[in-house]
Amino acid sequence: MVLLHVLRALQPQFGYRLSAVHVNHGISPNAGDWEKFCSALCSELKVPLKIARVKVSRQRKGLEAAAREARRAALSKAPVDAIALAHHLDDQAETVLLNLLRGAGLEGASGMAARSRLSGKTLLRPLLPVSREEIAAYAAEHRLGWIEDESNSDTAFTRNFVRHRVGPLLEERFPRWREALARAARHFASRRPDAGKLLRAWLKEKGLRAPSEAKLAEMLKQMRAGRGALEHEGKVLRFYRERIFTGGKSKRPAFEPQAWHGEARLELPALGGELRFRKARGKGIDRKRLEGGKVEVRLRSGGERLRLEARRPRRTLKNLFQETGVPPWERERMPLLFCGEDLVWAPRLGVDAGWRASSTAPGIIPEWRASS
Repeated sequence: MVLLHVLRALQPQFGYRLSAVHVNHGISPNAGDWEKFCSALCSELKVPLKIARVKVSRQRKGLEAAAREARRAALSKAPVDAIALAHHLDDQAETVLLNLLRGAGLEGASGMAARSRLSGKTLLRPLLPVSREEIAAYAAEHRLGWIEDESNSDTAFTRNFVRHRVGPLLEERFPRWREALARAARHFASRRPDAGKLLRAWLKEKGLRAPSEAKLAEMLKQMRAGRGALEHEGKVLRFYRERIFTGGKSKRPAFEPQAWHGEARLELPALGGELRFRKARGKGIDRKRLEGGKVEVRLRSGGERLRLEARRPRRTLKNLFQETGVPPWERERMPLLFCGEDLVWAPRLGVDAGWRASSTAPGIIPEWRASS
């Protein structure tokens, strides 16, 4: 409300065309009333308003993250040159603190930028140095009404827990903790290397020409998102967890299950490598349990589970590979060792606890060796 009031007041001086977007997430039972409030207000102020109704999918992420993703997607479609958001000093301090508690690097510790990009648009946060207390005082002075989202008081949400529980405790000992964290964020931001220059240097080292500005921007976007793939100079660049992987564009050959009959090496050219099997005592897979069973190498088909600790339940390969940091495109071409219908071993993860050799039993240790 304060941001809208300020931008409307400055519009004649700077000559921009002001409009507003209200994103209706449909989560709160009061969402319809909020939409009506915004419509009536913008009509009174003569500010064009677009209502964006979104669906928030929580299948893979928490409610906060899913709502933020849906909101950003809606904002990115607005036919404008710049988008102004009302994040303020308290938001910045909470963001930096949360990112540090999650073990973030320089990117996360730098907090929110006052100026950045979103889908080719300039993203502005003009209230970032202003505290919530100062914003509330401005609203009172100008008799601005607003609506408080009832979920803001729910400490089940991590940010609300920090805001209502942790913040007041910090303030008792560190009255200016918000300003201190915001200042630290600026210091962190100043230490961040120019990602564009680093990417150009990396491509040059790989013998690849520098991309256009548009393509470079798309590469950086996908890198920050931690996923995606792009073709460049005859190579496929894949991005995963702030790392870049290069590969050829050639189509990977199909792979059919391949039997293992006890040989020391099993070549798997379709997967680009070979399996080696080393005998050991008290380690690896119990060799006697494999005898008489149909042992073969297969790829993932979905839903496979492995128990790596005897006292823990089986877990999906998807979760285990994610924790180990195996890129998604590699997971689909990992040779898995089965005995009958039981998954016995997986590269980068190890032997299922139910199939491990005891301390005196003869065992076999598989090892996957990729050609490159």
